[in-house]
Amino acid sequence: MSGDEPVLPFPGHTTSGRRTPLVPNGVLGMLLFTITELMFFTGLVSAFLVAEASSMGINWPPPDQPRLPAVQTAWNTAALLLSAVFLFLAERRFRKNPEDAKTFTTVALALGALFVALQGREWAALLAQGMTLSSSQLASFFYTIIGCHGAHALVAVGLLANATWRLRAGSLTREHFWTVQVFWYFVVGVWPFLYFVVYL
Repeated sequence: MSGDEPVLPFPGHTTSGRRTPLVPNGVLGMLLFTITELMFFTGLVSAFLVAEASSMGINWPPPDQPRLPAVQTAWNTAALLLSAVFLFLAERRFRKNPEDAKTFTTVALALGALFVALQGREWAALLAQGMTLSSSQLASFFYTIIGCHGAHALVAVGLLANATWRLRAGSLTREHFWTVQVFWYFVVGVWPFLYFVVYL
């Protein structure tokens, strides 16, 4: 071997000698964050179930409080779940040709924004009917659990809006898109469990 031959890096390393991460840093960071948030929601739901069980069906739900709009919220749920389908399709097209993903990300964003808007309208209606944070234990849990999810959904919409804007500007990277997807799928994935426990 002559001294002029290039020294090849070890597998998993770049030509600069740095190791190539198996999972992009942004994606890994978002995964760790969503795991902690999942534990947070698990704690809230556990407290809700304990409070419901200790009530032994007495004043749960309170007779003087409005019933939660389970049927109306089912449509909101469908919009959110459908947004995940469109985002999944967008990612598949993004890998082949980013231009083909624009419509799908826009539809996913619109459906996510629709979910947040409909949830906001639902809250306004419940507040108008006298269901407030301090009106009952059920109401306190409802606004805390569903409100925390709503805050996460609002942030997810903002992140997807930024990704959509970057995609249209031609500056969206795969790592950034995957990072947004991890958070979006977390928001979508946790919602059916919250809906089943709290609304039904």
